[in-house]
Amino acid sequence: MKLFASLRQWRPSRLGLKLFVAILSVNVAIAASVFLAVTYSIDRGFLEYLNQAQERRATLLADGLITRWETQGSWEWLEQSPERWPYIVRFELGQAHRDRPSPLGEAQDFALRNSDGRFVVPPVESARGSNGWRWLTLYSDVTPSGNNEAIGELGFRPPQDMMERMESRFLERQQRNLVLIVISLGLASLLLAGGLSWWLGRRTRALAGATLRLTEGDYHTRLPERGRDELSSLARDFNVLAATLEASRDARARWVSDTAHELRTPLAVLRGEIEAMQDGIRPLNQENLSSLAQEVSQLERLVTDLRLLSQSDAGALDIQLAPMNLSESLKGRLSDADRWLEESGLTLSSQLTPGIMIQGDAQRLRQLWNNLLDNSCAYTQPPGELRVSLTCETNHAVITWEDSSPGVPESELSRLTERLYRVEGSRNRASGGSGLGLSIASALVNAHGGTLSPGVSELGGLKWTLRFPLFIAS
Repeated sequence: MKLFASLRQWRPSRLGLKLFVAILSVNVAIAASVFLAVTYSIDRGFLEYLNQAQERRATLLADGLITRWETQGSWEWLEQSPERWPYIVRFELGQAHRDRPSPLGEAQDFALRNSDGRFVVPPVESARGSNGWRWLTLYSDVTPSGNNEAIGELGFRPPQDMMERMESRFLERQQRNLVLIVISLGLASLLLAGGLSWWLGRRTRALAGATLRLTEGDYHTRLPERGRDELSSLARDFNVLAATLEASRDARARWVSDTAHELRTPLAVLRGEIEAMQDGIRPLNQENLSSLAQEVSQLERLVTDLRLLSQSDAGALDIQLAPMNLSESLKGRLSDADRWLEESGLTLSSQLTPGIMIQGDAQRLRQLWNNLLDNSCAYTQPPGELRVSLTCETNHAVITWEDSSPGVPESELSRLTERLYRVEGSRNRASGGSGLGLSIASALVNAHGGTLSPGVSELGGLKWTLRFPLFIAS
């Protein structure tokens, strides 16, 4: 019952049907071509063989007849006893000891006439008549005149006539074998084409069904990965695509949820303070207005960060690249941040190679330095240390940005640039900013054609390695 149910559910695949027709057609064409070529080759080859064999037998028989004529002096002995002709032919062709003569050396395939053209042994008529027979002149020097004179002609049947008789004995048998071979090849091709088309159709139908479910939003769909062929590679690629889409959907949902949470907090504070002022709980004075202004600034900064990230995702980030001195840009920003670092309890040590040029946007790079400084100041426990170095390595400018404890578990390093991600998993805004600073830093580095890689610092904190391609003047 299960077999019949599976057969009812089976639907032919167009690709499998095309493969079936293609394989079957090619094999049938090959079989037909082989049949025709072998048949033609056998016909031509066998005809040439008969022609050469008959000429050899005619020459052998002619030598024996010349000897007998020279012994008898004429053909009268054969005219008087024509029944001796089959025995003479068999004897001269070396077949006298055989019970049955060879089908290629029968007496009816030869004829004899004397020098004046009168038949001694007339030819046996065939469907083609006797006009096509070939004649071999017999010469002897044992004549009354003593000269080498013609004593007669030996005729032998043309190979075409012999072919008619031989086809029933040999060619028909070979062609019958060829027909059986072609039929067997056709059946094997039918089974092969049917099996391959069913196998390929089943695989492609599974892929088509999984793709349909994927388009409908079922990102849990997976295909079995069996074998090492191209279809298995395609199944693996499909599974990677499905996993990527699932992760993207989850990240998008988490991104929307986190963004809503980040916006909800300052809005709730604003609403609470405004309602307190409206109810007369808090006075409408400069201090309370300043508190409201801070929350509005925080909201504005968050919206600006979100806009920058959306532009980066769309490849529309406003950035103007031009040759610039990376060493001067980084050195100037670190010098301006002395008071900021001092208030955060951090000691700065830097080692910057001068004169390193890259293609960059000065404003966007300053924003990058601000985000890295903000991250170090917000998360490094005072008294702490910040160490920055700038070197050149194989056509790249390499910046190493390290701070002291607390550190980050290695398992969390790869997620530091995720949007709104915090290692401690808290939404407490006192522990840092909006959670977008490192995401923005990564986007800014990528916009400059560089890379941003996290690591563990020797100082006990976090280590960032930034790589920018050097500017090489042409």
